[in-house]
Parts: sequence; structure tokens; C-alpha cells
Amino acid sequence: MRFSSHKTGGLRIVAIGGGTGLSTLLAGLKQRVDKHQDDGVWIENLAGIVTVSDDGGSSGRLRDELQMLPPGDIRNCMIALSEDSTLLSRLFRYRFRGDGALGGHSFGNLFLAALTEVTGDFVEAVRLSCEVLASKGHIYPATISDVRLVAELEDGTVVRGETQITASRSAIRSLRLEPEQCLPLPDALAAIRTAHVITVGPGSLYTSILPNLLVKGVAKSIGDAQATKIFICNLMTQPGETDGYTARQHLEMVKKYAPEIHFDFVIVNSRPVSEEQRRRYAAEGANQVGFEGDAINRVRDGDTEVVRAALLAEGEKARHDSESLANVVVACRQQAVSQPAVPA
Repeated sequence: MRFSSHKTGGLRIVAIGGGTGLSTLLAGLKQRVDKHQDDGVWIENLAGIVTVSDDGGSSGRLRDELQMLPPGDIRNCMIALSEDSTLLSRLFRYRFRGDGALGGHSFGNLFLAALTEVTGDFVEAVRLSCEVLASKGHIYPATISDVRLVAELEDGTVVRGETQITASRSAIRSLRLEPEQCLPLPDALAAIRTAHVITVGPGSLYTSILPNLLVKGVAKSIGDAQATKIFICNLMTQPGETDGYTARQHLEMVKKYAPEIHFDFVIVNSRPVSEEQRRRYAAEGANQVGFEGDAINRVRDGDTEVVRAALLAEGEKARHDSESLANVVVACRQQAVSQPAVPA
């Protein structure tokens, strides 16, 4: 492995993804921001790089009506980094009811939309919103371009838009962004270059993880960074995206689209879902990842290390436990810097 050792000060962590997975991880990591834990590790700088290809729900409506970037995933990450007990974080979570013009919109999405109109800059609106929420980190959209996902399915059909791709329930042959030459934020690339730890996932493989890596320059910057690089595997397959995928197939698909990235660690959950959860998810066409016979053992690729840990949270839905996942990420970094450096 090739690591640069940073043994003084706090960690600089960049988490890349979208959806529920990224916000869950950030919620766990924020507990270490500027605060030592029992293991003595704290985070000096925490950043999330978030996909902006969503075109459904409240985000999709605002995107079409106001020609702005979709705020949903970014809003969730800002909330995850905020103080949970504050009234403002509760307001940002609030979703209007009813069938009127406001029905289905979240307050946080509307706040970001209004602030974007006032400042004329979506990125500035995100920064100011993080200040309002006293967020313990920085949130960067993967790109400020108006990007759309385009997938070619196994039957040759071309489908445009995240919502349509997910709804197609067909295997995906290839994925790209339109426009393909969309550029990342310089601040996001700077965060990647100076990070001690870079995580990719968890999140929907084709609609939350890969869209970030398809933005020009992002995968190369991750590959060039001297950080400890960690891939966090999903708990469950996703109908219409990763039907039947093993942990190894998730990793191989990321490497197909981002061959520049070599992961030092792959984190996989070792706690099985309950029988009731298994039946409920199976009825929707989803299965647990990480329990495919000996498939996990074959994830190993060169000096990539597979880390298995009980990461399933309590509750009806299969979700990562935020604190446990954050602890494993930090433990991977500690293990990495404890090993003798090997020249590139």
C-alpha cells in the first residue's frame, strides 16, 4: 500500500455518494468533528461530495421549474451534519402535505431554492445554508452543470433520467452523463487532494455513486490522492439497478467506470437482516449483499483488504448504523498509517 502518514492534528475526510447512504455516514462522522473520542481520533475537516443527477420528487419539480440543481440529496447531507436537536434542522426535514402546489416539497428544498435565487449561486446557497444549520462540515455538489443520467439497458434501450432508469427495472449495460464534459468544483477537488481518508459509498450504485465518479477529473483526483481510500458496500441490492449483485460485483462496477481508483479497504456488513426484513425486501426484488457463500473472500484484489463488521442498524429498514460505520472507517485509517510506508 502507499500511504502518507499524518500523525498530528485531526483527520481530513471526504465522503462521496448520495441519497440515504451518504447522509448516514456523515451523521456518524460528525460526532468526531473537533472532538476526541475514546480512541483519541478526531476530525479536523469533513466534506461530502454529493451527486446532483436526481430528477424526481420535490427536487425534480424545482429543477424543472427553476432550472436549478436538485437540492434533495444535498439537503439531506446538510441536515446530517447539523445539530440534530435544533429547530432549524427539524424545519429543513419538514415536508408539506396535501395536493396543492406545496404538496410534497420539503422546507429545506424550498429554502435552498430561495437562497439560490437571492444569491444567484447554488454553491453559495449551499454554503450559507450550512452556516445557518451550524453544519459540522462542508457540502459540495459533484458539479454545477445541469447533468442528466443516461443509461443503455441490456436490451439496447436508451433511458434518460434517474427516475426512468430506476423505474425501468432492467439490467444496465452502460451509464454516462449528459453533458459528458461537465466539470467538478475546484473546492471539491482541493478537498480530495488534501484528504487523509476518502470514502466512496454507501448508496445506489448507478444513481448515487457512479454519477460522482463520471464527473470529469473526480476519479483521477481520487486516484492521485495520497489518502486512505475506502469503498463501503451497500447492505442490500437495489431493484432495477443491482439485481443479484454480490459485493465483488459492486466493487468491480466502480472499478470499470473509475479504473484510476485503487481502494485500500472494502467495508462489508456482517450482520444478517431479520427473517421478516429478508422476506419484505425479497418481495420488492432486493437481497442482502455480503452473504453470497465465499463471494466476499474473493473481493480481495491485490492489497485491498476486506473489512467485515456488524453494521446493520436496528429498525424496520435495512440501514447502516451511523456510529458503527464511522468507527470502522476511522479504524481503517488507523490500520493504514500503522503499516510501514511502501514507495509507489
